[in-house]
Amino acid sequence: MGRIVSMNLFEAAQPPFTANEGQLISEKTASGLMNDDGRPAENNPSPTLGAHEDARDLVRLVQCTRCSRPFRMPVTLPCGNSLCRQCLPDVYEREHITYPDIPGRLQAFQCPFEGCDREHPASDCSVDVTLTKLMESITEVVAKYAALVGDRPTMMEEVVRWDEGVSLLPAAEKPALHEIPGGRLGATFVLAAQGKLGYNVELNYLSDLSESERALDANMLAELFESTQREVDCQVCYNLMLDPVTTYCGHTLCRKCLARVLDHTHHCPVCRRGLAIPPSLQTQSSNKTLVNLLNGLCPEIVAARAEAVALEERGGEGDLDVPLFVCALGFPNQPTFLRIFEPRYRLMIRRALEANGEFGMLMYNRYLEPQGDLGPVHFYHYGIKLRILHSQVLADGTSLIESTGVYRFRVKAHGTVDGYAVGSIERLDDVPLAEEQRIEAEDTSLPPAEQGDVAGAINRMSTRSLLALGQNFILRMQDRSANWLQQRVLDIHGQPPADAALFPYWFASVLPISDEEKYKLMGTTTVRERLKITASWIRRIESQRW
Repeated sequence: MGRIVSMNLFEAAQPPFTANEGQLISEKTASGLMNDDGRPAENNPSPTLGAHEDARDLVRLVQCTRCSRPFRMPVTLPCGNSLCRQCLPDVYEREHITYPDIPGRLQAFQCPFEGCDREHPASDCSVDVTLTKLMESITEVVAKYAALVGDRPTMMEEVVRWDEGVSLLPAAEKPALHEIPGGRLGATFVLAAQGKLGYNVELNYLSDLSESERALDANMLAELFESTQREVDCQVCYNLMLDPVTTYCGHTLCRKCLARVLDHTHHCPVCRRGLAIPPSLQTQSSNKTLVNLLNGLCPEIVAARAEAVALEERGGEGDLDVPLFVCALGFPNQPTFLRIFEPRYRLMIRRALEANGEFGMLMYNRYLEPQGDLGPVHFYHYGIKLRILHSQVLADGTSLIESTGVYRFRVKAHGTVDGYAVGSIERLDDVPLAEEQRIEAEDTSLPPAEQGDVAGAINRMSTRSLLALGQNFILRMQDRSANWLQQRVLDIHGQPPADAALFPYWFASVLPISDEEKYKLMGTTTVRERLKITASWIRRIESQRW
């Protein structure tokens, strides 16, 4: 919701194509939502938009910036902006891209919104389910009140902006007049639905409405809010959406709720479609249309919801709140089996089980190599968050732990509690798929590498070819009955994954090379970079230059 979003909402509301159009957004809509540093202004919510005095601003909230009509089958783009499905730009074929091999990602279009200029794959642009339902409810309420109005029309005059080079010829530049029955809110919406109200056009309302007509506007807005309120409830926490994020399949959830879901699964909790989204959602834009709507219609409710969430999480951020087990190397989605016998770590595991069942594991830094801002500490600063699956306590107090890797992290600060390390960590996720694909297209379009330049040849391989190189190497090693690929190993780690994002971690878990070499995977932020590392291992093994 608007109190938590990272973007500046005034900038986020700007339409495409011209630099000045964003100035047309009412200051009442955009002010009071965020502090200057981008943090939520929880104690200073923006005023609620009124049905009578802010009718034009309210209707603009649901207008498409390309066709200027109220949204029809709205699509929310990965950048957070929305437009009608029929207003999407023409798609074109993308070249030099092989990962991920998902239908629809080879077709894309250039984002029409100023300040974005990103390339959006067609598969990432589905109809926004929440916004579609909202528009259906709004249209029904407007139609209901249109049948209740009398014959007296609302007179509206378009505002002529003289700063755009308007001619002095009165006949040619006479402002357009519109007369539509009903109150200001309903008449303005109908005018937009007729295609006669440009997104950037302001209106002067020439007719003074009676108290009964003002009440009609107020009642209409109240019913609009009541009928749409159920559509803006998150389907995970069942509360008003807070900082709503729309997935590529078109479903919208609170940012924090979606992040928690992606910690456990890479599927949408509504439709179960696979989501290729970094679980931290740091690069995922908020749904700007919903943010603006909620801040315009119910800023007090948004502020109260944001404050309640902040109170729930107060005290955790920035604290040394993650137990750290300095032991060995682990990888995401791979099993880790531990035997815990030291009293300090037995205490750590017991506390982890009493909490969320998770703890961090770091590799021992035997040579005290400097670790960024931490300096020469006794552990490597990239680690793995482990989730305990099973725990068995033996008679002597020793614990046998079965766990799985959840995500990688970097230690920002550390300390000691009761003999074991604790720290403040920062989750490490991959770059968005669009950036991953940009890197692949850039690498594979380079001129051929010189003969003997192994690293250069690897760098120019497609992501699909890098994965195939690793898979074929595994098949050859299995044909040779390599000890590190015996059945007992595969029983633990499973068969080689076909997913390029998972293969390097699986490969590093079973390949008998040094942990210092495997550690190179931990700080990477692209699938392609990890596959290049595994490809270099394979080439060195094949040339016996290891």
